[in-house]
Amino acid sequence: MGALLGLLFGLGCLLVWRSGSRAPARQTSKDGWQEKTRELLAQAGIEGVSPGQLMGASASLGFVVFVLVLGTSHVPVIALAFGGFAGLLPFALVRRRRTQRSVELRELWPDAVDNLASGVRAGLSLPEALTALGVRGPEQLRSPFRRFGEDYRATGRFNESLNTLKANLSDPVGDRVVEALRMAREVGGTDLGRLLRTLSGFLREDARTRAELETRQGWTVNAARLALAAPWLILLLLSTKPQAVEAYNQPAGAVVLLAGGGVSFVAYRVMIRIARLPTERRVLK
Repeated sequence: MGALLGLLFGLGCLLVWRSGSRAPARQTSKDGWQEKTRELLAQAGIEGVSPGQLMGASASLGFVVFVLVLGTSHVPVIALAFGGFAGLLPFALVRRRRTQRSVELRELWPDAVDNLASGVRAGLSLPEALTALGVRGPEQLRSPFRRFGEDYRATGRFNESLNTLKANLSDPVGDRVVEALRMAREVGGTDLGRLLRTLSGFLREDARTRAELETRQGWTVNAARLALAAPWLILLLLSTKPQAVEAYNQPAGAVVLLAGGGVSFVAYRVMIRIARLPTERRVLK
């Protein structure tokens, strides 16, 4: 009888626990990294490169550097370290390109919005004004708006064409502009010109403030990166003489090198975290 009561009590506790509020289970997908990498490539403005190709280039470069350093130093742990650094290089270059493109677009969006407001004020319809940006807009923004014009002429569906434009831009400012235009198209009214002029002024002020902050912190971040890379560059030079790095063939030397790599990684992440400026996320994608 006592065992039955204990079993019932345990079953009741289990049902109470299962009926409680829980965070929704995350839907994991084996293609999740592909989606993130594809968005990274789109934000960097790199076309014609798939996530698999980028991963293949990373693995190939890491393997080549591993073989070269191993043949020079004859120390597997050093070759593995620099092979790992080389394998991360393509992704680092893509992220750097994404940052550069973000800065470029931040400077160009006020002019693009002013151009769009001028077209609307001149009597063009909203689709025509957007299509015109593919001809007389800023050079870096012409391609997405040219594709918008081609898609709109082919389908005549404004909302679907805006979704394609937003995907091609892959920019948080572009998301705001697109959603503002979508709302203006659906709601109607005569305040579109005023809205665009207000948005242009806000974007211009935001770009000026962020440019000042990035200029002030740029030299500090570059100096920190140089200080972090200096020991590894010295180790790479020492690797050209196998007798100078023979100690790293011993277990103690390998532990020291791995510990140094871990400290370098943590220090770099902390430095990036401290120096990171608030960035606008694509919440409207």
